[in-house]
Formats: sequence, structure tokens, C-alpha cells
Amino acid sequence: MQPEMLNTFQQGDHDLLVKGDSNHIARQEFVKSLKGAIQQQMLPAITTAYYQRALPNYVAENGAPPENYTQARVAFEQDPLFKAYLSINRSSQELQWFSVLDPLEENIDALEQATKNIKPSGGSLSLEPNFEVPKYISSIDIHCMPGGYLGPVGAHPLHAGALYDRGVYLYAMGFMGPLNDDMGRSVVNYLKRKHPDLKPKKILDLGCTVGHSTLPYAELYPDAEVHAIDVSDSCLTYAHHRAESLDMPVHFKQANAESTDYEDGSFDLVVSHILLHETSQKAMPKIFKECHRLLKPGGLMVHADLPPFENMDAYMQLILDNETWYNNEPFWTAMRNIDQIQLSEDAGFNKADVHFDTAPMAIMEFMNAGDAAQNDEPEDREFIAGEYAPGGGWEVLVAQKQSKVA
Repeated sequence: MQPEMLNTFQQGDHDLLVKGDSNHIARQEFVKSLKGAIQQQMLPAITTAYYQRALPNYVAENGAPPENYTQARVAFEQDPLFKAYLSINRSSQELQWFSVLDPLEENIDALEQATKNIKPSGGSLSLEPNFEVPKYISSIDIHCMPGGYLGPVGAHPLHAGALYDRGVYLYAMGFMGPLNDDMGRSVVNYLKRKHPDLKPKKILDLGCTVGHSTLPYAELYPDAEVHAIDVSDSCLTYAHHRAESLDMPVHFKQANAESTDYEDGSFDLVVSHILLHETSQKAMPKIFKECHRLLKPGGLMVHADLPPFENMDAYMQLILDNETWYNNEPFWTAMRNIDQIQLSEDAGFNKADVHFDTAPMAIMEFMNAGDAAQNDEPEDREFIAGEYAPGGGWEVLVAQKQSKVA
């Protein structure tokens, strides 16, 4: 269950969470505060510099403003303030992981012991000894995380999962909520609002990492059987024990979302959360086709991520494109240039049954509960550069598989 958010921006404890001693925590809080200062204080100055200095100069030289992130980078890349922003932002990302690595390595034996004291909740874990991890995952330390999703070679089986659990909380500056589950919780809230008749019996979460976004489905659809897959054995091992410690029964399995061994029509709902920008351009069409195959007639596919670049101006594109340039996110920008509506249609969905929408962040709705209670629908939000989830919402691609013709 979600902890009471008396202090929204402190991570909720559970049996597997590694924070360290007071010195470690102080360092981690410094990193979180640094990231907040970059977003809340430095980025507004960067934005001003772009619009008041770089943009007029570019227009004077080219006769028109930048049309996309590539042209915006040309306009801004030599600006000293922009260079400082890029350098400090990258440093904060590296500090984030290092602030968690020391206490993790010091407490890894205690972490393993903790798994032995967790009471089973009915979930399961299935790993494949000879599993082949896609190169687009194994060949890079994604978002500068040491060892990436797989962890360093020879590391403890819980290493990558434990590092990610604490590290991603710092990255999000608390905006994922106490259990880092805001994205999954936001999507479930969205589905209950937009598809109130949806009563899924079986749910599949693709690319679940440590199950942050998976658990809200087990909590808020208590009658459903929840499955979750990932390619990382370390993340899955941690995810299983974490879910059990939180008394959330989920069936975790090592599998590639491009091709699973579940039977056709196994699920009423197939979801993913920030998975697509971690996959290659060759993998995405396969994932969409697999989603269509796995869904029962009338079932829903929902992919939650950040929006396509076509929904943003050139400056906003540039700020997000920095993830590709400076944060080891090679598919971040490429994913936003892919026509996902067409991919869905190519996978077998009817174009009329596919659309983008915004799932408001659950944590924002929680903090604005009094205002939201007065409205049947959350207010529309504009996409704003620099927010963890631009505009306070997650972009969701929703597609419904055609029902069988009677």
C-alpha cells in the first residue's frame, strides 16, 4: 500500500531499501537538492538566455527561428551559461549514483539477509540461466548507472536493483512519490477515469525493472493476476523480494518484450512505463506486435513515456535531447521521432482505436486534492521544459485491440 504522504519528498522505507548511515543520507540529500536547484533555479536562467540571446542571434543570421532540436542546439551550444548547465547536470547524475554505491556495497550482505526474513505474499520469480540480453541494454551504462540495468560484471544479484531503487528516487527529486510508483499509479488513475468498465483479470507490465510501476496495478486492481517481465535478472530478483516485502503478489519473469512465450490473447491489459525510450528502433515494432498478440480481443495496450517531439517547440526538444547527448540515453531522441500511431497500426491495431493522451501525475493530484475534487476532469497542462514529467503529466499511448466480430 502507498505510505501516507506526510512528507511527499522522502522515500518510503521497505525491507530492501538501502540508504546508508546519516553521512550517506546527507550526501544523497545534497544530490537531490542540487538536482532541484538545477531545475528550479538554473534552468529558468538558461531559458531566458536562449530566448533573449541565442534565439535573436540565430534569427538574425538565418532569417527564421530554429524549427527543431538540431537547429536549436546550433543556436545555443556555444553559450557559456548553457555549457555550464550541461556540465553541472551531468555531474549531478554521476554524483547521484556514487552517493548510493558506497552504502550499497557496505550493506549488500545485510540486504541478502533481509530477503530471507520476508514473508511470502503469493508472487513468484522465474529467471532464465541462458537468457540473451539485447545488446541495446547490455552494451551501455544507461543513464550513467554503473553497469546499467544489468549491474557490473560479477556484482551481487541484488546490486543493480538496489542501486536503481534508491538512485531513481534521487533522479526524480521525489516526484515519483515515496515508493517511486507515480507513473504506474498515474496510469491506473487514468484508466479508472477513462475506462471505468475495465476489469482486467490478467495484466502484463513490460520492462518492469524493480517493479516500481507494477505494484499499483496489484494494489488498485486487486482481483487481477499481475505479471511483469524484464531482461535484467538483478532487477527482477530485487523486484520480487521488494514486492513480497510490500505484500504485493506479482509474478516476475525474465523475458524480452520483443518476443515472449505467453500464449496468444493472454492479457486484458499490457502496459509499459518509460520502456520505449530504452529500446532500439528495430525493437519497437516487434514490441508493438507482441503487445497486439498478447492482448485478448478488446484488451488495452498502454505505453507511458514522455511525449513525441512534434508536441514541443524547438527549445523544449533541445532540453530533452540533452539526455541523448549527455546521459547515455541513445534511443531517447530517436524514440520521440518515431510515428507510434503508425507502429500501432502496423502491429494490427485499427488507427481509429489508437491515440495519445496525458495521464496527470498522481503525486500532483494528491497534492492538489482539494482543487481536483471540485472538477470531474484534471485541468489541461502545458508541457514545460525542465519539469521531471513535463507539464505534470505522463504521455500515454493507448491502443485497444479490436473485439471479435459476433
